[in-house]
Amino acid sequence: MKKIPSKPFLSMVFFFLSLKIWFIKVLVAQNTATIPVNVGVVLDFEFSGGNIGLTCINMALSDFYATHSDYKTRLVLTTRNSGNDVVGAAAAALDLIKFFEVQAIIGPTTSTQANFVIELGEKAQVPIISFSASSPSLTSIRSPFFFRATQNDSTQVNAISALVQAFGWREAVPIYIDNEYGEGVIPYLTDALQAVDARVPYRSVISPSATDDQIVSELYKLMTMQTRVFIVHMFPSLGARVFAKAKEIGMVSEGYVWIMTDGLTAEFLSSPNASVTSTMQGALGVKPYVPRTKDVETFRFRWKRKFQQDNPDIVDAELNIFGLWAYDAATALALAVEKAGTANLGFQKANDSSNSSTDLATLGVSLNGPNLVQALSNITFKGLTGDYLFDNGQLQSSAFQIINVNGNGGREIGFWTSTKGIVKTLNSANNMTASSGSNSDLSTIIWPGDTTSVPKGWEIPTNGKKLRIGVPVKNGFSEFVKVTRDPISNTKTVTGYSIDVFDSVVKALPYALPYEYIPFAKPDGETAGTYNDLIYQVYLKNFDAVVGDTTIVFNRSQYVDFTLPYTESGVSMIVPIVDSNSKNAWVFLRPLTWDLWVTSFCFFIFIGFVIWVLEHRINEDFRGPALHQAGTSFWFSFSTMVFAQREIVVSNLSRAVVIIWCFVVLILTQSYTASLTSLLTVQQLRPTVTDVHELIKKGAYVGYQEGSFVLGILLDLGFDESKLIVYNSTEQCDDFLSKGSGNGGIAAAFDEVPYMRLFLSKYCSKYAMIDPTFKTDGFGFAFPKGSPLVPDVSRAVLNMTEGDKMKEIENAWFGKQSNCPDSSTSVASNSLGLKSFWGLFLIAGVASLLALIIFMVMFVYKERKMLRPLNSRISIRSKVRNFFRIFIQRDLKSHTFRKSGLNDSNGTSLPGMGAPSPSASSVQTSYFPGDGDQSSTELVDYRPDRQTSQEVVINIDQLTNPYQERLAAFEVEHDHN
Repeated sequence: MKKIPSKPFLSMVFFFLSLKIWFIKVLVAQNTATIPVNVGVVLDFEFSGGNIGLTCINMALSDFYATHSDYKTRLVLTTRNSGNDVVGAAAAALDLIKFFEVQAIIGPTTSTQANFVIELGEKAQVPIISFSASSPSLTSIRSPFFFRATQNDSTQVNAISALVQAFGWREAVPIYIDNEYGEGVIPYLTDALQAVDARVPYRSVISPSATDDQIVSELYKLMTMQTRVFIVHMFPSLGARVFAKAKEIGMVSEGYVWIMTDGLTAEFLSSPNASVTSTMQGALGVKPYVPRTKDVETFRFRWKRKFQQDNPDIVDAELNIFGLWAYDAATALALAVEKAGTANLGFQKANDSSNSSTDLATLGVSLNGPNLVQALSNITFKGLTGDYLFDNGQLQSSAFQIINVNGNGGREIGFWTSTKGIVKTLNSANNMTASSGSNSDLSTIIWPGDTTSVPKGWEIPTNGKKLRIGVPVKNGFSEFVKVTRDPISNTKTVTGYSIDVFDSVVKALPYALPYEYIPFAKPDGETAGTYNDLIYQVYLKNFDAVVGDTTIVFNRSQYVDFTLPYTESGVSMIVPIVDSNSKNAWVFLRPLTWDLWVTSFCFFIFIGFVIWVLEHRINEDFRGPALHQAGTSFWFSFSTMVFAQREIVVSNLSRAVVIIWCFVVLILTQSYTASLTSLLTVQQLRPTVTDVHELIKKGAYVGYQEGSFVLGILLDLGFDESKLIVYNSTEQCDDFLSKGSGNGGIAAAFDEVPYMRLFLSKYCSKYAMIDPTFKTDGFGFAFPKGSPLVPDVSRAVLNMTEGDKMKEIENAWFGKQSNCPDSSTSVASNSLGLKSFWGLFLIAGVASLLALIIFMVMFVYKERKMLRPLNSRISIRSKVRNFFRIFIQRDLKSHTFRKSGLNDSNGTSLPGMGAPSPSASSVQTSYFPGDGDQSSTELVDYRPDRQTSQEVVINIDQLTNPYQERLAAFEVEHDHN
């Protein structure tokens, strides 16, 4: 078969292929129609940091548009070199805005340059994005056109202060560059250190143009100070010189602490140089933490290759955190430009009506600036450094990494976060628990001098000076401090209890502490002022410390720091004691307080009444005339004190009450006996006064030691100043107390407990120290505010007070006081109060009331027929009288009466008692005394079966049967009783 030609088919295929190629060219032409957007870059290209940043910016734009090829905008970079000069940076920014009409500027490098560039951006409404200007002072400009694409330096000060706190350092000296970059962070650093109780005693400022000799001179000045903790904040170029000179003069050695801020840490340790890192071995540094993700490591490898291509003359450059921020800043700007749109990319020219030829006068205003600012403020994405977003133009802070310089690089020892503080790792488990904030949360640190021992942070100054310690000069109480002068050599010797304590404390310190005592005296040897004046000399830096019998009080602590007290605390009162018991006829009343006496008497009466109620109806011992019954009841109750009661109680309720009451009486009498014995035998001497307010009320004269703060306490208590007498020795105080308040002396002496102990050691047989004690903190050693010596000396004092050394010193100066009674025992009150016995009285009272209630219930139930009235016309008064008439009768059914004579000798019932007659059983009688002059006796019938209620009058003479005669005789007897 002949084959059919296929030319028409081929032509059709060729046509469709051509059409497809045409569409592709059209689409490509449309895609390549992008809108260029001018962006300026102002960096310092004299240093590797500027070149590193530029390479990162170019790579960021290349990577961004490779993944966002559909975006219409393309950033076109115009770079300018600021030449590490403020004017150069301002001129470069002005040139870019005026002649290139850039929509934004990335840079400049330093905070000082940024200060001027931000003002230009504000005027032209051009956003300024800096990835390296970190000074907090730039925030104060408050320009909406400034975006800080780096960490604010103020965010790292808390990490640094946490390190200072973790190691217990009390002082730190910042060493910073004398420009806006250095000065901007110092206020924040000072506040952060003060928040952890660390002082900044000195600020070391070094000029950017300082010579090596000037740097060495400043470092030698630091060596003469006590502080050994230095925080370095400056440009890397100057920081390298400072560390080199510090290494030369021996300041990077054991005992020193060097902490670098993030600027130095990121620069020195990102691209370590052996010649630089060798001068800072053992230093600590903080830098923002960037997780080592796969994207970061890939970019680091790509950047290394790109940077070598762009800068073949720069070797060994390493990518740092500022390069990563530059990459993310360029990405954020590209996103914002696309989001803001391209409708208004032009500039509005300025109206130069004055025909001024200055560049600032003719500077235009960007029409797209506000839109771009809005877009940058709302940008969020995942960058190389983490989640990227701006909050009020500031990049969000992250965790900080703590680095220890070791070898030719840095070793990670821990982290700091704003929520957890110092932590060793940042894993999820660690983040769930709070940090203790101690150095145990860090890995082992190798400090300067190649040691792992934590430096204490301070040393004795190397200028060879000793600590100037002021001591008080006084006439009396020389056992504490005594200054003697040799008239021949004119030398002064200081001795005393306080001096020996301080000498022993210094010997216990783990280091040498040279010092000398300087008496606080005038040239003639007299005291130069009060204790407050002496303390103030430390605040004025005339003394380095004060040692003596100086009391720790609030107003003094405002000027100095005190160590822990080394003596007892408090202000007490000394009064004469007299033998008062042997001459007091009423001493037997003193063992019990008045309220206990009254309560005991009332309970004796109450218990007697209870026993009478319970025994009256069934016990012949509690019957008879009214006076006889009252006397018997009270006699029975009071005789229980000596357990001499003759009456026998027969009711079980009475027996229960008596058992409990005898127990109460036993404890009360035994306590009374013991207290009275103590009063008559042990305590022979008593103080003449026991209450401060009694002295004030009587207007008595009291004394206090000369120059003591006790004067203020006495005035606050209400003493009249005219009633206050000053003494200056134990002998003079004894003389005043012996005379008494009415004879030119005093009734009491007020002083601190250590002085009172010394006084009693000499005169313990004549005086006593009584409570209450006014609280103070005892004697302590005074040092300047924030002195690093305070914690070490306080620990040594605490160690001494817990050992035998303090007792040896006390015995050496004050002697053993074994022959003196304890003043607190001799004046303690021996009177027993109600508070000690109210529980016993409560038990007895409850038992008695319960017995009464049970008795009344049983009585009412038993006599319910006799107590139930059927005649409603009977008055309440008659009913009450009927109730008591029944109550005072004998209970003939009681076993006590059946045994005591109402039965015959054979035990058989008497006639009429065993089986009552019908008349006796059916008619219950109760007798009421007649009203007015009625001589007859009324008998009320309460039989429930009676239909009507009436009064029945029966004459006793008409009772004929034996039972009626006995009952009538009993009633007549009861009437007489």
